[in-house]
Amino acid sequence: MQKLTLRHDRLLVIFLLLGLVILAFIMIPLLSMTAGQLISNQPGMAEAINDSSVWKAMILTMYTALVATIVAFIFGVPLAYFLARRNFPGKGVVESIVDIPIIVPHTVAGIALLTVFGLHGLIGCPLSSIIRFRDAFPGIVVAMLFVSVPFLINSAREGFQSVDPRLENVARSLGASEWGAFTLVTAPLAARHILVGSIMCWARAMSEFGAVIVIAYYPMITPTLIYERYISYGLSASSPIAVLMIIVCLIIFVILRAISSGWRRYDRD
Repeated sequence: MQKLTLRHDRLLVIFLLLGLVILAFIMIPLLSMTAGQLISNQPGMAEAINDSSVWKAMILTMYTALVATIVAFIFGVPLAYFLARRNFPGKGVVESIVDIPIIVPHTVAGIALLTVFGLHGLIGCPLSSIIRFRDAFPGIVVAMLFVSVPFLINSAREGFQSVDPRLENVARSLGASEWGAFTLVTAPLAARHILVGSIMCWARAMSEFGAVIVIAYYPMITPTLIYERYISYGLSASSPIAVLMIIVCLIIFVILRAISSGWRRYDRD
């Protein structure tokens, strides 16, 4: 028994060392840039903090990502529930379609969206007198929505699959309607998965660049502004904005993750 424990511990140590390699791969570039700017380029950081265009882009980025997440929630959660509860011919095809935005290059996604939502597009043309997508707020939202919605759908589907359908049947037998069984039983039990999926959806939307610049270069979100400053003025002008975005997003993301972790402990209790 002791030998098995030692072997198990040795395996965990090996896995930990391998895991530390990828953690270092992620953290070293971010820490290098952040520390370099905070220590060596304080005037540049101060300029970025006091630049109103930076904060406008930051607020626009967070707001459009939030709108995209809300739209993804409204339409994605019902699809996730349907996929979790029903087997039908072509289900694998539907699940593959959901995952397409993850594997398609995002510049390609932007061009595809432009053919639909552009001024001469399938949807953009008939709606041009009411709403404009090209170089406008709605264009940013549809680009963010396209690339981020799979994260919410897949996470919500896993949450619904983890809920025993018999619990819904019990609720129905006690007089609850289908909607009542969903809202009182299934949704609360799958809520943490939905929350995590929403957080990942929002985070992915926040970071989108490739699809956005194709369909809506203006008004500038933060990734576009960073790119613009880099092309126009170089690394010294773009790095402080990048560091500022990392700090702001990290603070928000840590708060959301803490809420998610607290929800998990609540579920266990």
